[in-house]
Amino acid sequence: MQQEEHPFHTVTQLAAELGVTVRTLHFYEAQGLIAPERAGNTRVYTQRERARMILILRGKRLGFSIREIREYLELYDIDPSMVQQNKALLKLVRSRIQRLEEQRQALEETLVDLRGLERHAEDALRTVDAKSPRKARKAADKTE
Repeated sequence: MQQEEHPFHTVTQLAAELGVTVRTLHFYEAQGLIAPERAGNTRVYTQRERARMILILRGKRLGFSIREIREYLELYDIDPSMVQQNKALLKLVRSRIQRLEEQRQALEETLVDLRGLERHAEDALRTVDAKSPRKARKAADKTE
C-alpha cells in the first residue's frame, strides 16, 4: 500500500491504494466520514481524506461501528492536543476487548459442547458397528 505521496487522489487511485472499491469510498462519503473536495464533477481526495480512510478501515477491521468511528473522527477534528481523542479511543478499545473476551468465552463453550456431541456420535457409531459391521460402515460412509 505504500506509494509515492501525492497531495491529491482520484476516487479510483485512492480505492486502489487502500485496496477497497470505489463504492466503499462513496459509502463512507455518504455516511459523512469523509468529504472529498470537488474539481468540477470529479471527487478529489486530499491527504487528510486518505488518512481518515486509513483510520476508518482500521476501525472497521477492529470491529468498531460506524457510529463509534464517527465519534472518534469528530474528536480528531476538534481536539488538536488529542487528549479527548485518546481518552475516547481508550474507552472504545477497552469496550471492544471486553466484547471480544465475552465472544471468545462463548466460542470456547460452544466448542466444548460440539466436541462432546462429536464424541457422542462417534461412540454411537462404534456401538452400532460392534453390533452390525456392515450397517455401521454404510452409516459412517454417509457421515463422511
